[in-house]
Amino acid sequence: MFSKILIANRGEIACRVIKTARKMGIRTVAVYSEADKEARHVQLADEAVCIGPAASRDSYLRADTIIAACKQTGAQAVHPGYGFLSENEGFAKQVEDEGIVFIGPKHASIAAMGDKIASKRLALQAGVNCIPGVNEAIDTPEQAVQIAQGIGYPVMIKASAGGGGKGLRVAFNDREAAEGFASCRNEARNSFGDDRVFIEKFVEEPRHIEIQLLADAHGHCLYLNERECSIQRRHQKVIEEAPSPFISDATRQAMGAQAVALAQAVNYQSAGTVEFVVGKDQRFYFLEMNTRLQVEHPVTECITGLDLVEWMIRVAAGEPLPFTQAQVPRKGWAMECRINAEDPLRNFLPSTGRLVRFQTPPETLFAAQASSHWGVRVDTGVQEGGDISMHYDSMIAKLIVHGKDRADAIARMREALNAFVVRGVSSNIPFQAALLAQPRFVAGDFNTGFIAEHYSQGFKVEDVRHEDRHFLLALAAYEYSQYRVRAKAISGQMEGHELQIGEHFVAVVLGPAGQHSRTELLLTEVRAGHCAVQIGERHYRISGDTPLGAIRLQGQVNGQPFVAQVERGAGKNPLAVRVAHLGAQVEVLILTPRSAELHALMPYKAPPDMSRFVLSPMPGLLVQVAVKPGQKVQAGERVAVIEAMKMENVLLASADGVVKSVLASTGESLTVDQMIVEFE
Repeated sequence: MFSKILIANRGEIACRVIKTARKMGIRTVAVYSEADKEARHVQLADEAVCIGPAASRDSYLRADTIIAACKQTGAQAVHPGYGFLSENEGFAKQVEDEGIVFIGPKHASIAAMGDKIASKRLALQAGVNCIPGVNEAIDTPEQAVQIAQGIGYPVMIKASAGGGGKGLRVAFNDREAAEGFASCRNEARNSFGDDRVFIEKFVEEPRHIEIQLLADAHGHCLYLNERECSIQRRHQKVIEEAPSPFISDATRQAMGAQAVALAQAVNYQSAGTVEFVVGKDQRFYFLEMNTRLQVEHPVTECITGLDLVEWMIRVAAGEPLPFTQAQVPRKGWAMECRINAEDPLRNFLPSTGRLVRFQTPPETLFAAQASSHWGVRVDTGVQEGGDISMHYDSMIAKLIVHGKDRADAIARMREALNAFVVRGVSSNIPFQAALLAQPRFVAGDFNTGFIAEHYSQGFKVEDVRHEDRHFLLALAAYEYSQYRVRAKAISGQMEGHELQIGEHFVAVVLGPAGQHSRTELLLTEVRAGHCAVQIGERHYRISGDTPLGAIRLQGQVNGQPFVAQVERGAGKNPLAVRVAHLGAQVEVLILTPRSAELHALMPYKAPPDMSRFVLSPMPGLLVQVAVKPGQKVQAGERVAVIEAMKMENVLLASADGVVKSVLASTGESLTVDQMIVEFE
């Protein structure tokens, strides 16, 4: 066994590998860019080496610098994590040539599965079901149309070197096939330096289901059940679960057997994943093989009790797998939500900045302790006070739950999301909560088009429908009552004029553009840690022991436990109470009846008209300003480009106009709503 390994990655996955290595008694070396010098993975590792500037291409993608760090520290092996160089055959070969062990498959296996056209040929030879199509590179739009007609619409046009949704189009007719071919080819050339494109049948109502594999160097290869990854937004996974609520045992066994056959055909050694697209008739077709650890590996760890990182290390050290296929368990149900730094109410734009508050739900399961069952686990590479950088991806954490069945897992996940506190940057937690409450998701009736179908116009506040909105008002009233209890206890109050809490109040829910709603309520039994609230015919007896000022409120309502987030003065009004529960959020003023009357008379102050300006929709780096003063611009024309979290966002003119002035410079770091261009 190795005594020291280097982790050629950052963030959550680097922390994850460090935890297993520590359990195994292996010392760890972290590598970091200049932007990550205070990062959590650097603090957790036994040693750390700076490998370059913030940009990935100058640090985490520099194979030579990483290998030099191995030699400098005496690391005997490298774990690549996922992303960056994890599926780079050249890096794996360089590591092997230097006498360092690559904790992953051999470079030849990575090469065989890295090319989509070549891997499909191998899959066919191994007897794996493949989607009908032409497995050769296509040269012209006319050829693309002819092939598409032969296969039958709809078809999928894909770049051979594609990934992450780049270089992929679906065509339903000849025109879309020709246009899609040209778009895919250009996108693939620009993104991957490889413009080869092929066509295959588009499976309708498809589900994305993948088989986790584990293989050693002694000829043993096992499948560790499947993961359901169909809840995706723009080809990026949002919620994963294991097992799948869709496939039968017979389908599971057939998929597993074919995945194993493919792995054995390329002499695979390590953890890996074979992805399949599965139609509504349960017919399944090979999609691709990921020759690395997957982001969603924790759900497999939960239901099998196997630490996949540990077995990657043991296999790389030459150990055989000590269990058989029949001994692979499938216990309970696991789910994972990816908590990302993005604003779902602003079309999921990246959100960067400092994590002012970061409190994870109480954990009962932990990475590197896969044999534990039933509870909550959080895998993260950040901590309170840390920065979410514009240079890397948007993941803050992975929230994982393990329940006795699917309903139990959903309930645990909803409660865990209630308790997950993120402040300083926006997060997709409200969106995740809305997905978990969607009836079709709860029923397991979904496919890869689920999010596009249900949120075709984007995600809006009204998409979160709380099952009892009066409960949110009751929580605001409870929080208000506790501040009044504290004020009443202040000593030195004039006799006969002590503060009286009162009973009759009005909850004013602050709405956009001054459109507020008002609800009468009655407060009784008010004392420290307790309050009874009546709203119409509904009664809420709320108790809790959370101190004032804490964001996460835990307690009981009518004898049932709950977790919510309650803050005073967190919104635009310093006297309002902001309440968040099950993804829904309201900002509420609790006022006496007379104060509510006066509040209703307050005029609404409209925000300034910013229609003449192009504003930055997010924090990011201004990489291009495409206009200059005096230039005439038409609606839809490019104005500027902002880069954040490895994504370029093009800002377009919303109307015809003439540029008056450019207010920001190329290379400048922008804040949200910062003015870039002003029109006359």
